[in-house]
Amino acid sequence: MSPQPPSKATSENPPKIEFPCDYSLKIVGNNSNDFHVMALDILEEHAPSFDRSSVTHQDSRNGKYRSLRVTIVATGQPQLEALFAALKATGQVHMVL
Repeated sequence: MSPQPPSKATSENPPKIEFPCDYSLKIVGNNSNDFHVMALDILEEHAPSFDRSSVTHQDSRNGKYRSLRVTIVATGQPQLEALFAALKATGQVHMVL
């Protein structure tokens, strides 16, 4: 019997993440001070050990959008799902990667 090749992750069988772990996020939204502060407040609510000073940001070429790059300590899938839902519910976040 020949060995089976490793299976590729699919949307039905996503790769497993071992928690807790450092988890990097890129949050894209409107370029405003409100967006920046709101996103950081939500991050702190869902990841209390989050360090605001570690955030980097970049504005889009035309200045309409801002992306925030952060790393949090993810404790589990429910935490990440709640964080993504809270960010999307603001109406100011266009994408979370």
